[in-house]
Amino acid sequence: MTRRGRKLRLDLESEYWLLLAAGVGTVEACRIVGVGRKTGYRWRAEHGGVPPAKVAEDARSNRYLSLLERQRIATLHERGLSIRTIADRLGRAASTISRELRRNVRPHDRGCYDADLAHARARQRARRLRRARLILDSELRAMVQAKLELDWSPVQIAVWLRSTFPHRRGWHVSHETIYQALYHAGKGGLSRELTRRLRTGRPLRTRRRRPDQRRCRFVAPATLIEHRPSAAHERKRVGDWEGDLIVGRGGRSAIATLVDRRSRYVRLVHLPGNRTADTVRDALIDTFSSIPETVRWTLTWDQGAEMAHHEQIATLLRQGVFFAHPGCPCQRGTNENTNGLARQYFPKNTDLAAHTPHDLRVVEERLNTRPRQTLGWHTPAEVFTAALAP
Repeated sequence: MTRRGRKLRLDLESEYWLLLAAGVGTVEACRIVGVGRKTGYRWRAEHGGVPPAKVAEDARSNRYLSLLERQRIATLHERGLSIRTIADRLGRAASTISRELRRNVRPHDRGCYDADLAHARARQRARRLRRARLILDSELRAMVQAKLELDWSPVQIAVWLRSTFPHRRGWHVSHETIYQALYHAGKGGLSRELTRRLRTGRPLRTRRRRPDQRRCRFVAPATLIEHRPSAAHERKRVGDWEGDLIVGRGGRSAIATLVDRRSRYVRLVHLPGNRTADTVRDALIDTFSSIPETVRWTLTWDQGAEMAHHEQIATLLRQGVFFAHPGCPCQRGTNENTNGLARQYFPKNTDLAAHTPHDLRVVEERLNTRPRQTLGWHTPAEVFTAALAP
């Protein structure tokens, strides 16, 4: 079994075994769960036809009480310990323990909390079918779909709904609700085709890559980042830029990206024909010449050969050009994030030379006029423009 979607797959397997235990046939159980017949036969073969005692328990989030925790609650509650004492023993909030005892004790239990019974009740509630908010409200669904078609992220849409419609509580959905509606289209109400409008464009959700597992590159250093002014490091002003190239198919085409560390304002630099040091120098000089001098403080780049003429570019910046350490793209994290956003419009393994300067301006406007969480849901254009005001 692959790691992708492991928790979901284990939950499906648990439901499959429950259906078999209820007398449903393998083929029908597979149809109900939504997996192929071969998958069902493989699950049976892996366990010798005997339902595993605990299929999905190990994959559940720590947000939820485990069977062991419920057993400890039962023991401590039977001893007469207070809810706060039990919570301290388990490292949980007192409200979690109080809610657990209230939800999973029925009148016919006569005040007795049974851990195994409580766990079964909780799992049954988790499996119950719920009609998604976006299915029930067609107007809300149309609103969310319109923003997705403008390449807004689910987080941006969720915050926008709250700020624009503060009195429509039913529209205050979370970003996860929107993701669920996209990736489980039959249950959520949104077309799965809209996943192409997300940053990644992935048709399936995947685990995030850990930052400490990224591979590094090495190129000869220049003036290193530790010499960069503290104001640039602390994002105290607009005008400290980070830059890099996004490269097309076969390394034969590229687009330079510039992003301001404070405002996240983006400039996309057209590189006609190639990405040599001469071409990059001329393109960056033209771009910085079009930016007001008051917001041209520093530029931070990686140690790529395309910056061989960095000393000529530095003449347009008040405090010069600085370079990240070899193999440390995280030192230019704002630009790395921006490149990820730009890749939505300029996918890998495509010919980037096909995009005209006008195409780049259109993408710039999209990126600069979308609200950003890190800016308190203001847009980069708003923050950048405010810095230019006298």
